[in-house]
Amino acid sequence: MLSRIALDGTRAAIDRVDDAMVILLGGRQRLAGLAGRIKRHAGLPRTDEARERQVHLRAHRLARRSGIPPGSAERLMRLLIAEAHRWQARPSPFTSEPFPPMATSGLSSPRGESSASSLLRWLPPPRRWRPLLARVPRPVRERMLLRMLAPALAAPQVLRILEPIAGRRLGIEVRDLDLRWVFAVDTDGLRLADGDAEATVSGGATDLLLLASRLEDADTLFFQRRLMLTGDTELGLTVRNLLDRLPWESFPLGSRILLQRGARLARDARQAHRRHHGQTA
Repeated sequence: MLSRIALDGTRAAIDRVDDAMVILLGGRQRLAGLAGRIKRHAGLPRTDEARERQVHLRAHRLARRSGIPPGSAERLMRLLIAEAHRWQARPSPFTSEPFPPMATSGLSSPRGESSASSLLRWLPPPRRWRPLLARVPRPVRERMLLRMLAPALAAPQVLRILEPIAGRRLGIEVRDLDLRWVFAVDTDGLRLADGDAEATVSGGATDLLLLASRLEDADTLFFQRRLMLTGDTELGLTVRNLLDRLPWESFPLGSRILLQRGARLARDARQAHRRHHGQTA
């Protein structure tokens, strides 16, 4: 049964990656069309062999770092370049404005930054809280977290969904806060467990909050390596799939509000901090 749940979850994750790839392909095609318009307007040749070699070399380097066979990356790049050639060969009459204006709805400049965002950038990132949390005795930290999480998983319908992983030891590691917990789910709900975790989800405090509050998709966080799964992969995928099936409305309303507001605050503070320091969000 665990294998089937893990397989279903893996296939669902593959479907989402496929969806993202098709969306990215559409974006690349539109950019290729824009590049073709720019080249025609400037009287440049449609093909650029030096540029294509750079694309292939960059794909090879990324493939090696990602553990992907370079031949697979080579075939993918050939397909994308051929599609770009086909897209750029389409007739596209010029207007008085040959280049479309850049979209700015999702961007903000420091001058237009809101006062709230300006204040958020001064909120220390999670790693700065590590020395303070280290002073709190471990049993106290464990009881506090259990008190926050246990009510959310106490509903009978939630426990029924989690039956396939009853008794298994699951770990949570908050890397930037240097915090670790091991839990198990049984008929009475969530409890702290002894021993090492069989599967562990690790990541930064903000990304774990975004996962718990359902403000960001689990597949996206894992695909971007903002979250990592170690240990028993089959168990981890099973847990991920089961969590997707949990009825969000069954969690206590107060917990949902507190979790989502906290996650939004952490996310906005991180974005403001990165903008202030000239980093990508």
